[in-house]
Amino acid sequence: MMSMKPLKAVGSKWWAAMLIGVAGLIAPTLALASYDVNIPPPASPISAQIYGLHMYILYVCLAIFVIVFSLMFYSIFKFRKSKGAKPDVNFHESTLIEIIWTAIPFLILIAMAVPATKTVLDMKDTSSPDMTVKVTAYQWGWRYDYAAEGIGFYSNLSTPWSQIGMPGEKATEEKGKDYLLEVDNPMVVPVNKRVRLLVTSNDVIHGWYVPQLGVNQYGIPGFIKDVWFKADRVGTFKGQCSQICGKLHGYMPITVIVKSEEDYAKWVEEAGKKWSNKAGAVAAAPAGEPEPEGPLALADLKARGEKVYATNCVACHQANGKGMPPAFPALSGSKIVTGPVDAQINILLNGKPGTAMASFARLSDLELAAVMTYTKNSWDNNVGKAVQASDVKAKRK
Repeated sequence: MMSMKPLKAVGSKWWAAMLIGVAGLIAPTLALASYDVNIPPPASPISAQIYGLHMYILYVCLAIFVIVFSLMFYSIFKFRKSKGAKPDVNFHESTLIEIIWTAIPFLILIAMAVPATKTVLDMKDTSSPDMTVKVTAYQWGWRYDYAAEGIGFYSNLSTPWSQIGMPGEKATEEKGKDYLLEVDNPMVVPVNKRVRLLVTSNDVIHGWYVPQLGVNQYGIPGFIKDVWFKADRVGTFKGQCSQICGKLHGYMPITVIVKSEEDYAKWVEEAGKKWSNKAGAVAAAPAGEPEPEGPLALADLKARGEKVYATNCVACHQANGKGMPPAFPALSGSKIVTGPVDAQINILLNGKPGTAMASFARLSDLELAAVMTYTKNSWDNNVGKAVQASDVKAKRK
């Protein structure tokens, strides 16, 4: 019969190996202890509720983990074979134990469901807003319309492609602090005001997600969903589209700047001069520039068009105009680009069904004319002709 000493030796080696394994798992965690993996600090009452609920449920789960695994390891250690423990072959089910292990999880779920339900109901209560902003999602950017203020503008990624790098090419500049999270025109709201958002989409499903404000609302084509937030401090808060909305999903950031009431009033005054939307129309000139009168020279339109192209077209058709066929055809040498103006206007205004080419009718007549002038006179294209805003306006339905 085998002696108990070898068994004890084997048991000791097993425990030693387990301790080494546990230490190996804990060591990387300790090394990364300074890495911030929690949700960002809240900046609104709703996000504070979400944060509190998150931490509460985390502690409940941690307590369950500690209790269950403590009992499990205690049983393994206390009733191990090397201590002479033998299985009880006469063990049968216990009605009391079954009631207990059914009742306890039920009570735990109730304890978690009550505060979670309260938070969800508060998130959906959009009554009595101080202001309303309509948010329309596009591939890949946002439009903000302030109904009461008569302001409407687009917000797009402003990180330069020299930092991102075109497909198959390396970036030529070092990444900035807010890489892929910076926009040209941020949303601006006043502090301590209840802001109601009416969220929709122009093409596919997007998600307007700013974690510090406690907002994650889907934008669905054909539907308007509402949500609200009230920032309790001045600052800049960033987010991104939370839905996989296409090739440039990762290039669709959100920036919300919260200002004091005085600073917000100044911003509204300045924004009204650039993005006046009181008549329901988008400003025809780039932000901050006066709308030109009469035809523009080719060089001027081309310079404007290069900026529009960099914001809206370069990701798919690339900076060199070569595109990424077959999904994104080349514009350099394209018969549509170098051919009649009407054909190119039609595609820009209506998109091309069955392809990734969406409608860009949201851009102003001047912006469309400028980008067409740029594509017709860049790379291998040399049409030598300028497209005017009046040409585009005549084709709009």
